Amino acid sequence: MQAPVRYSPAVEDVKPDEDETIQGLCGTFDTILQKVADDSGHAVRSVHAKAHGILEGTLRIAEGLPPELAQGLFATPGEHKVFMRLSTNAGDILPDSVSLPRGLALKVLDVPGERLPDAEGTTQNFIMVNGPVFQAPDAGKFLGSLKLLAGTTDRAEGLKVFGSTVLRGVNKALQAVGIESPTIASLGGAPNVDPLGETYYSVTPFRYGDYIAKFSLAPVSPGLTALTGTEIDASGRPNAIRETVQGEMAGLEAVWEFRVQLCRDLARQPVEDPTVAWDEEEAPFQRVATVTVHPQDSWDPARVDAVDEHMRFSVWTGLSAHRPLGNINRARNAPYRHSAEFRQRFNGCPIHEPTAGR
Repeated sequence: MQAPVRYSPAVEDVKPDEDETIQGLCGTFDTILQKVADDSGHAVRSVHAKAHGILEGTLRIAEGLPPELAQGLFATPGEHKVFMRLSTNAGDILPDSVSLPRGLALKVLDVPGERLPDAEGTTQNFIMVNGPVFQAPDAGKFLGSLKLLAGTTDRAEGLKVFGSTVLRGVNKALQAVGIESPTIASLGGAPNVDPLGETYYSVTPFRYGDYIAKFSLAPVSPGLTALTGTEIDASGRPNAIRETVQGEMAGLEAVWEFRVQLCRDLARQPVEDPTVAWDEEEAPFQRVATVTVHPQDSWDPARVDAVDEHMRFSVWTGLSAHRPLGNINRARNAPYRHSAEFRQRFNGCPIHEPTAGR
């Protein structure tokens, strides 16, 4: 196995039109945000608007990690309180019969160290989805797709349900012959799987102290792995996923492994193109920590209010040692903050970073 690639600013290739693209993203997200807020009277996130569970748990960083893994947050063994938000990726609140990729946002509390520019508080955020690649190679291509989706926000719910059923069939047919389509999944053709059994990926790369890495969170406790691949029947149940997770977490001791995939060849594991999966044989995922969540009410009103309404998740909230890398990550900074500021302003609800004491 090759030695991991050392981080330097030269691993990124910043294009001259990125600021223009970012402004386009903010404007398109505004369309989504304003439409949903006007229709419902309440502002939600511009992506991953619908939460299915809010969990509180503990991140335990392993002792005795080799130097290449003992980096940034993971350089010091110990425990940190975490909040976990399970979601799907649409910017409007849809019935769960529209099946979309799952998302998992993890907020690690009370993390010391040098912060990223404008990163408030002392938390480290990780945002992941249940697939190893992104649907677009760069922010410009993503903006084109987002503009099309913005035109359907809060419209034709029945058509979206029907279309999702059709696309699920198409996706399963493609998977049967070994073809994965992130685009079809993002349009409603994803399997309607139980989010608790899924493995999640950062998709995009990050600085990992002296190195470069992608992240993953994988279920390892028997109660979670038994749910892997299990599909939820959401017929006539608009909040079927939330109800399912709530029932399961009431009696489930849940443990995930937090894993790191170190870049070992910039040509084969590129920084700037998140549509390329990093081959796990050449760059294996390695465990650096666990996340444990004890049985709890995953839709506890107080916790939902504290996390879903009063917090935001951003890959740019964290340590300089885990700086987001690549075009897609650079394009996430301003729109994420823009979305949170819109929610805060429309709802009259201050958003802040938590500490373990609150």
